[in-house]
Amino acid sequence: MNLLSASGNRPGLPLFITALSIPLALFFGLIAVTADPISIGFAAALVLGSAFLVKPDWIIWLILISGLLVTGILPLFIHEGVAARSAWSVSILGFFLMSVAFLKLLSTPAIIKETPAFIWVALIFFIYAIICSLASWHSTGEFFGGVKRYFQMWGFIFALCWLSLDAQKIRRWRIFILCIAIAQLPLAIYQLITWVPFRESIKNAYPHMVPVDVVAGTFGSSITGGGASGEMAVFLIIMLGFLLARRIENLLPAGYFFVLVLTIAAPLFLGETKVVLIMLPLMFAVLYRHRIVKQLRYWLLSFSVVMLITVTAGYTYLNFMPEKSKEELVSDTIAYNFQDKGYGGYYLNRTTAITFWAQNQDAGDPVSFFFGNGLGASHTATRGHIATHYPNYGINLTATPTLLWDLGVFGFLLFITILILAWRCANRLIRESASPVVRADAAAIQAAMAIFAFYLFYRVGILELLSFQIVFTALLGYLAWLHRQHLSSLRKQTV
Repeated sequence: MNLLSASGNRPGLPLFITALSIPLALFFGLIAVTADPISIGFAAALVLGSAFLVKPDWIIWLILISGLLVTGILPLFIHEGVAARSAWSVSILGFFLMSVAFLKLLSTPAIIKETPAFIWVALIFFIYAIICSLASWHSTGEFFGGVKRYFQMWGFIFALCWLSLDAQKIRRWRIFILCIAIAQLPLAIYQLITWVPFRESIKNAYPHMVPVDVVAGTFGSSITGGGASGEMAVFLIIMLGFLLARRIENLLPAGYFFVLVLTIAAPLFLGETKVVLIMLPLMFAVLYRHRIVKQLRYWLLSFSVVMLITVTAGYTYLNFMPEKSKEELVSDTIAYNFQDKGYGGYYLNRTTAITFWAQNQDAGDPVSFFFGNGLGASHTATRGHIATHYPNYGINLTATPTLLWDLGVFGFLLFITILILAWRCANRLIRESASPVVRADAAAIQAAMAIFAFYLFYRVGILELLSFQIVFTALLGYLAWLHRQHLSSLRKQTV
């Protein structure tokens, strides 16, 4: 009776539901008969995302589990193209999460005052990228592909800041991320003993393939291509930073600390990620920069441990590359990073990709110099309209030239500003917070921001790799959540 009377009060409601149901039924029926896993994944994400709009924490769980445990290892067991496109379903959930966060902001204007500055710059960067891409419109595929790659996980930044998420949920997600870090070791060992020998046996058919690159944990590997071993290493070094920061604040017993450090650091020795030799000391320098004089004894002990790990990693890399001598490996590394030798199968390397962008700017076209050519313009794999002019050059080899080609100098500076303001926000928490947990995590996030700044010149994954984007955006969102919690505690103290 109640349903009938309710619908009687709204005579247009049954008609609206019927009109909506028919095209939806046709759409999902078409998806079902295609038996295409990509389309089915897309439809499932659409249904789940819509159903979970009132439960955004469930969306976060789905993204964390799928993005950090599933999508990265799928290419080892199913066709790489299918695996890559199936990740779109996780990306759709990311955009649903972003939509929920924006709705929360519009419906709760009071949270504007509690939002840290780096979140507003992140929002400005998002809007700026969309406007620049529309103004430099080239094609629908390039635009939506670029938006998907850049912002598929940016929902974390805004959701963790603006949604009402209690401390228990955040604690569970912290524990889950720690479990992901621990899980890298068994999976890396499996990849080392199973897939590296297989890739060794077929490497003659793929001249630029490095067999050991497949050791990338859950962050992404392929049977015949590259792997996200660098991203796994960055993630593990960031997690080591969190452990060190908590140990500094006496929040982690020595026994647990050493067991976790050994477990999380071990995968760094299983791959061929030479950047560890830079990032480990960088993380340590940021964490301990204020303690060198005050706690020299503890600083020397910690420095010795970190340098021991670094030197051991360097020795491992130099002695387990049978194709080259130590001298050849060092000279080759310098050549394809700082000189004129191309990286992999590309003409450019990490340094020349930036100088090449500068040399190919038209003095008569300042618009593209300052504002870029639109999202996806430099993407080599999808043949962006700028990338097609430079085939096999690798103009998007790292995040820095990619940002410069796509969004210009202004877009690059906006991205750097996000990192700088996040650093300042963390610094404020370190100075003002009475909670050792907040101080420790804020210090670790500062170290992560320094690593991300370096990463912009190292790889491009921060702009397109789903698993690594979760790490980047979740850290920024967590920092914003800590900031809001800190402001809330200050208000309670003044009442």
